[in-house]
Amino acid sequence: MRVVEHAPLQSFNTFHVAANARYLVTLESPDELTAFLADSRFSGLPLFVLGGGSNLLLTGDFAGVMLCPRFMGREVLSQEVERVRLRACAGESWDGFVDWAVAQGFAGLENLSCIPGHVGAAPVQNIGAYGVELQDVVERVEALDLSTGAAVSFTRDDCQFAYRDSVFKRNPGRYLITAVVFSLAGKFAPRLDYPGVPAALAAQQDEGPLSPARVRQAICAVRYGKLPDPAVLGNAGSFFKNPLVSQSLADSLKGEYASMPVYPAAAGLAKIPAAWLIEQCGFKGYRAGDAGVHEKHALVLVNYGQATGAELWALAEKIRLAVRQRFGVELEPEPNRL
Repeated sequence: MRVVEHAPLQSFNTFHVAANARYLVTLESPDELTAFLADSRFSGLPLFVLGGGSNLLLTGDFAGVMLCPRFMGREVLSQEVERVRLRACAGESWDGFVDWAVAQGFAGLENLSCIPGHVGAAPVQNIGAYGVELQDVVERVEALDLSTGAAVSFTRDDCQFAYRDSVFKRNPGRYLITAVVFSLAGKFAPRLDYPGVPAALAAQQDEGPLSPARVRQAICAVRYGKLPDPAVLGNAGSFFKNPLVSQSLADSLKGEYASMPVYPAAAGLAKIPAAWLIEQCGFKGYRAGDAGVHEKHALVLVNYGQATGAELWALAEKIRLAVRQRFGVELEPEPNRL
């Protein structure tokens, strides 16, 4: 266990916002949790489990403990004709894990390529992209109960996955995810119906048979074509969830805005792309000092250099107000705000 007091966090969040934590605690093994829970320095302090910092907006210093699990390892648990089971520890890079799985010829994760962050954070947010969500490929999530230190295991149903939601997100600070077990179909069944993906495949110089590797390459091309690299320009990916609204409101808005995209959701609900709503309010490419909205994707807030978390949050609130006033739709931020 490594402990740093009054730790700078600028390099621990993909917005590259400057802030400090009272304590930054790094665990290299799940066995170290016992020592952490017994350490009186951390008793009673707020706790936040920090992965890759790609879903986090720091609007000030954190007067508590940033707990960083850096558990490493990935393995093939079983490989059969109909099913492949993989296990990855929480500290592994998510995209590094996807790249490794695809390189082995395993299918099912390729549409989730190029998403920043760590494996342990993926179930919390139920990450999703290009027609696939994490819940489609998870078999089990292994964790430690931070209230007792006991090991717990969650089946897919136990995780209570929903759109960008899970039991872990609804109980912040309760569980420390240690590893995730994935169950992938043995047969390659590509999902290629998302806009931009067929064109990216057609543009590939490789004319060989369709494969998970080719799909991954196409997905990365689409993402890099419209989303900024957090290593170059501070951001946390999509800042707002796509709102779910009543079908009656969607029909009413569609009558007024014929070009508005609308997608079916659960019974009586419809999904409207948040990026479309934001762009209609004139925020695509908007900038206020070093806080701005990306010029290619209205859903991405960016830090052009020295923006504070408070400035980025103020911009987010300005966008939410504009969308609410014009469309009567409430936008919900995706990143955790501390």
